[in-house]
Amino acid sequence: MKNNKSLSVREIQNNDIELIANYWREAEPKYLVSLGVDFNRLVTRDELQTVLTEQINMPIHKKMSYTLIWELKGKQVGHSNINKIEFGKEAFIHFHLWQSAIRQKGIGTEFIIKSLPHFFDNFNLKQLFCEPYALNPAPNKTLKKIGFKFERRYTTIPGAQNIKQEVNRWKLTKNHYKKLKVKTATNI
Repeated sequence: MKNNKSLSVREIQNNDIELIANYWREAEPKYLVSLGVDFNRLVTRDELQTVLTEQINMPIHKKMSYTLIWELKGKQVGHSNINKIEFGKEAFIHFHLWQSAIRQKGIGTEFIIKSLPHFFDNFNLKQLFCEPYALNPAPNKTLKKIGFKFERRYTTIPGAQNIKQEVNRWKLTKNHYKKLKVKTATNI
């Protein structure tokens, strides 16, 4: 994997909340369907504002969700977050590039790799899971490329905004993360 110096990752700030709200509220319906979104369960701007503001202000060991902002050449272009956090044990990762023009170009892979230290190290995780919609090939391909291991496919409602759907469960253990970290460092 290449190390693209024009990509950076940082913790969410209050001025990022509107951009995340815009992503969810202004995305093309076809795109949201590809994510398995249930339009009847989509959170409002106000709800999202409240949840993200609470997250920003909460001490790290009490966070139920933790969001990182992805920047390309200093401009916010996406985010990644973890939820279902069990500090010192595990969490579930989600990731989103906000603009269709930059999707499926490989930078999502790089952003995820740059995000992993924040998740594993800040929360002392032993394992990180991801459960993308099974019918959405892009995240499944990305997770495999990074080194997540496929565990199983099953039907569930994976998140508060989702329809009941088939998901693929992927897992990255701390040991595999450390190997990935070494491998990535040697390719710089």
